[in-house]
Amino acid sequence: AGPVESRTEAAMSELVPESRQKPVVPMKPMGINANLLGYIGIDTIIEQMRKKTMKTGFDFNIMVVGQSGLGKSTLVNTLFKSQVSRKSSGWNREEKIPKTVEIKAIGHVIEEGGVKMKLTVIDTPGFGDQINNENCWEPIEKYINEQYEKFLKEEVNIARKKRIPDTRVHCCLYFISPTGHSLRPLDLEFMKHLSKVVNIIPVIAKADTMTLEEKTEFKQRVRKELEVNGIEFYPQKEFDEDLEDKTENDKIRQESMPFAVVGSDKEYQVNGKRVLGRKTPWGIIEVENLTHCEFALLRDFVIRTHLQDLKEVTHNIHYETYRAKRLNDNGGLPPMTVETEENHESNL
Repeated sequence: AGPVESRTEAAMSELVPESRQKPVVPMKPMGINANLLGYIGIDTIIEQMRKKTMKTGFDFNIMVVGQSGLGKSTLVNTLFKSQVSRKSSGWNREEKIPKTVEIKAIGHVIEEGGVKMKLTVIDTPGFGDQINNENCWEPIEKYINEQYEKFLKEEVNIARKKRIPDTRVHCCLYFISPTGHSLRPLDLEFMKHLSKVVNIIPVIAKADTMTLEEKTEFKQRVRKELEVNGIEFYPQKEFDEDLEDKTENDKIRQESMPFAVVGSDKEYQVNGKRVLGRKTPWGIIEVENLTHCEFALLRDFVIRTHLQDLKEVTHNIHYETYRAKRLNDNGGLPPMTVETEENHESNL
């Protein structure tokens, strides 16, 4: 019996596994520690936002205002390195000078590095070209307010669009004639009326017609005149969000504004390189050379550093001011037209 029992015990010991020790459960940390919690992935939010915005694309609407012959179309074409603004090939006898200011908007889709932008260039032929230029800024102010009204009507609809088309003017380049003396009364009146409804960036056109000393002196005079007349141009002081923005924008306001620029869409060979420029009997004026003009500063300011801010100031400041005024004037809603009544009934 003894040997048989020892054999069965041995067989049982082979079948029954040995009892293992339970794993030690770590105690809960008393305080939250980043090292204990590890990587969460919050930093991917930026990438998620980038993908979303890349799919939807961007809108940017730029208006150019100034007398004929100051190179408005050429400068915009140079700014975006493509033919985005129509340029007249020369004056035709059959064509009449417009009696009033006309508004011409041309839309384009520009793509660079996978980023799509719907660019709209709004030209204002006829501005300042008449003998009597009284109230010639009114059609421009009316157009800007019409775009705010269009956006507001879309916004207050019961069944509004997921993405409202944005036709609001984000930036207005105002071209100052390079007289070298002072601003004309027309320049002051325009900027005084329009600075409250749109972001105005003053630009001295055809800066190659002035010497370096004249250019510096003229810029200082323009800044002083704008200050004396209480005209605020973009970037406005009260919209600086923090100290970093204030330091950067103060430098632009005190040194760069107004930008003295030269525009050209023709290329020339200079020291073995192709450059945009204007050919003169004494040499080539290079558009993107900072020692020749401030075009590169204007391009960096409008596109590379402040484009999104221009859009935000338009939406949060100028559009909100217009919206608040309209809703107060009309008891909370824009006046109902036949079209909006029909839409309202169909929605119900």
